[in-house]
Amino acid sequence: QVQLVESGGGLVQAGGSLRLSCVASGRRFSTYAMGWFRQAPGKEREFVAGISWSSDTTYYADSVKGRFTISRDNAKNTGYLQMNSLEPEDTAVYYCAADPLLGGPTHVQYDYWGQGTQVTVSS
Repeated sequence: QVQLVESGGGLVQAGGSLRLSCVASGRRFSTYAMGWFRQAPGKEREFVAGISWSSDTTYYADSVKGRFTISRDNAKNTGYLQMNSLEPEDTAVYYCAADPLLGGPTHVQYDYWGQGTQVTVSS
């Protein structure tokens, strides 16, 4: 069982940066794949970025590639999403997710979810 708690969201101007954190409880988080998703009002939850348990594989949605960076520190049971060059279109609730297998770019591939953190980008 893994519990996830996100933090780091907030209000930022376009072009600014934020770093989201996802702290996990549970001894086996270091062996889980992790992902970040987001959901804007009236829209479906969409994949943002994913990372393997060992950090040797990372992958991104085209819309954030080159601007966002996913990482993790297994010693701290924490995952991160560094978001640079933010755009108003990035406004959403951001969720981290964990999966004991491979994870992937769809929400159904993850068993555990955080409660979300709001990111608002003003123009």
